[in-house]
Amino acid sequence: MRLLDRKQMHRPLSFGLLLILVICAIATFPSTASRLAAQRIAPPPPKPAPAPARWRGLIGEYGPDDNVLILLEKDGKLFALFKRTDYEPLDEVSKNALKFQASETNARQYLVFKRDPRGRATQAETMLNPWASRQPLARDVLLPSTMLKRRQIEPESGNQLRIRPVRPVADLMKEALAAQPPKETGDFRETDLVELTKLDPTIRLEIRYATTNNFLGTVFYSQARAFMQRPAAEAVVRANRTLKQYGYGLLIHDAYRPWYVTKVFWDATPDDKKVFVADPSKGSRHNRGCAVDLTLYDLKTKKPVEMVSTYDETTARAYPDYPGGTSLQRWHRQLLREAMESEGFTVYSAEWWHFDYKDWQKYRIGNVRFEELRN
Repeated sequence: MRLLDRKQMHRPLSFGLLLILVICAIATFPSTASRLAAQRIAPPPPKPAPAPARWRGLIGEYGPDDNVLILLEKDGKLFALFKRTDYEPLDEVSKNALKFQASETNARQYLVFKRDPRGRATQAETMLNPWASRQPLARDVLLPSTMLKRRQIEPESGNQLRIRPVRPVADLMKEALAAQPPKETGDFRETDLVELTKLDPTIRLEIRYATTNNFLGTVFYSQARAFMQRPAAEAVVRANRTLKQYGYGLLIHDAYRPWYVTKVFWDATPDDKKVFVADPSKGSRHNRGCAVDLTLYDLKTKKPVEMVSTYDETTARAYPDYPGGTSLQRWHRQLLREAMESEGFTVYSAEWWHFDYKDWQKYRIGNVRFEELRN
């Protein structure tokens, strides 16, 4: 190929050559974008190994509300967390006995467990020496035995919270469809709901409200689809691209939710559990198309990863800073959070899976059904 001389180098580029350069630049853009996406979050710490199977039946919560013992795995070791303040390392003595040095008394104590036929612990007992006689040799030395029953904090019906509606959902649905959202005043952006999977087909869906696998056991969406306002949807796509660098993708449980569904949730829920649902008189961020409920799935297996709690669980385990569970569960939870926060989302303080986009207040409450969205 003949080299250009200096005069030729200063001539204007021909249209054909300019077009080739533009095409080459476009062709390299996706890989450049992917590299930039990977740099949006700091590299996570090394991925922890799964906790040994023999520990899984022990990990959980024990004791009354005012004296909770959390048994967890951290850095390949079991710990007891008393009152969320003192981590006591535990040493295995046997399948059902763990030893620790009590920080308050400096006395060696044991946690002895009883398990059900499935291997899940049902109670833990603290004692000074489980193999010695219960008759104290010195009452000022022998600590009293304490029986701690396992706390039934995990949902019982297929790992899904269930609430019995105060009235038939079908009746409430008719009323909600006939009602109107609260009137709002102000300068709002134009609604531009787009479908997440059309922006990025690698985003997977498990829309719980299009099934009976939800807290009211009723189908609310006739279509298993996920919509968000365009800026929020594009931010989710970028977060998904970032997570691919680590072998994960996003699995969506819920996104835009029409207001009439929020009203049914509220009207169907008993007063003592209304803290778990949004007040329709104010609307929710889901109604505005700027909230999303989601988790991670493994790109190789296509299966959801295991988190510290289940989706829609209404216990302390659902908090994004809950210290229990396993190292791998907490690692997954933190990776999801960092990917979403890097794109302008904020995690809800009581649900690790719920993220609100930064501009949610700039959109009106929406009440359009999925069937009417043509995107």
